[in-house]
Amino acid sequence: MNFFKDTIQILKDTTWPTKKQGRKDFVSVLEYTAFFVVVIYLFDLLLSKGVIGLINLF
Repeated sequence: MNFFKDTIQILKDTTWPTKKQGRKDFVSVLEYTAFFVVVIYLFDLLLSKGVIGLINLF
């Protein structure tokens, strides 16, 4: 029973972000996600072109 009481107490003591901070964090996550999607896409494109180029040499 102490586990549940402690969990509830921790949730009560937690400071939750404001709506403004929540939106800011959400937009930041979307920006980082978009950035890494582009980076991974470009890396994949470069790698696939390189492999195809190597295959065409033989």
